[in-house]
Amino acid sequence: MDELQDNATSAHGTGVTFIPSHFGRPHLVVIHAPGWRPVVQYPVAEPSPSEPVPLETVALRLEALAHPVRLRLLRTLARGPHTTGEPAHAWELTPPEVSRHPAVLRRAGLLETQRHGRYVHYTLNLAEMTTLGTDLLEAVLR
Repeated sequence: MDELQDNATSAHGTGVTFIPSHFGRPHLVVIHAPGWRPVVQYPVAEPSPSEPVPLETVALRLEALAHPVRLRLLRTLARGPHTTGEPAHAWELTPPEVSRHPAVLRRAGLLETQRHGRYVHYTLNLAEMTTLGTDLLEAVLR
């Protein structure tokens, strides 16, 4: 039930609190009680709907995450970009043992690469990592 009230308030010395929200969309809500700071709850823009990720892509990503070394590599890359030699040295593995795992993660779209001279630095593809759960749920519910 929407209530519309015609009223006025002042924020002299107390300021105003702005709260972005998906839940009140499309309404703007302003709340004020005497002695309290005014609060404005406003709708945030919704991202434009994108194409759903195919089930094959979700399966490829889950398969890529199924190996413990790849999960460990993702945790390392979450802290910053690395070459394959850096984790290999830290984990006491050979570089070839480690180097095959970024290739699998990259094919799944979970890693990005950037070349610096003869070294390749791997970083997490945060956009794809953050939507993994949503993509899985959408693929299952389709």
